[in-house]
Amino acid sequence: MEEYKMRRGEYLEERVPDLEAKIEEMFGEITGTEEFKGSDLYVVGNPDNPVFERVVAGAVEYSGKKDKLAVDFVERDLQDLMETGDVDAAEDANNAKNDFLLECTGRDAKARRESMKRAVEDDAEKPDNV
Repeated sequence: MEEYKMRRGEYLEERVPDLEAKIEEMFGEITGTEEFKGSDLYVVGNPDNPVFERVVAGAVEYSGKKDKLAVDFVERDLQDLMETGDVDAAEDANNAKNDFLLECTGRDAKARRESMKRAVEDDAEKPDNV
């Protein structure tokens, strides 16, 4: 499960007022929910794009902090995609992921990578005994 921050000064509920509808629009019918860090996330058990086995997405609420977008894209094995002839759908799946994350967070792929890189570097600099 990956968590994504919004751009500075922006909030998830302002960017995407109806996250449930956005998830259904981008990935398919929501088939249930799943708990993650005390928040219920939406599960798309049978996504429209055959590359995905399932998609889990939703807002994770933190006390005193901005909500973050949590997403888990479970993708089928490349060999399986080749056997079923669904390899061509990979580009559409990648575009759907990037478009969804951009709309929700306001950050493009480059900005998301840089943010995650900084978070890893910050974690590495923290002493173990703190």
